[in-house]
Amino acid sequence: MADTVKPTFLVDAYADPVLIRIEGRASFQNSASLRDFISEMVRQGKRRLVIDFQQCTSMDSTFLGVLAGAALELRKQQPAGSLVLARMSPRNLELVRNLGLHRLLTIDAGEAALNLNSTSATPLAKSAEMTEIEHARLVLEAHENLVTANESNQSKFQDVLTFLRSRVQQG
Repeated sequence: MADTVKPTFLVDAYADPVLIRIEGRASFQNSASLRDFISEMVRQGKRRLVIDFQQCTSMDSTFLGVLAGAALELRKQQPAGSLVLARMSPRNLELVRNLGLHRLLTIDAGEAALNLNSTSATPLAKSAEMTEIEHARLVLEAHENLVTANESNQSKFQDVLTFLRSRVQQG
């Protein structure tokens, strides 16, 4: 039944920290909208973001690479920003740790109540349709972020990176 839930990111851009709740599967199919939202928040000067994973059924490497890219970008800001992952299931936490992302962002092991303000929380708009090449660039960038975050990920994603680089170069 969990796979029938439409993946959604519910956001409160006016909270401090900015709150993002994942409902359903976080994957390459919906990562562009989250990447764009986080980039806009950073552009607006927001430096603290919290992502609530309590309703996240699963996530893939592209989504994790988008998180890595966001954490890397937040670290570059002056003052440095932070990305906190909260209320993760054991499986999702294992995925984050296996890729070494726990060294790059903060894992909140507590069960803090993360209440999105019902008047300012909104579903994140879906990004515009991407061409096949734009999609390949997103997936490539996400996997390059994973390697930047943890060099040992190079061997895990070597074939994916080679394929995607070839696809992007072909145009």
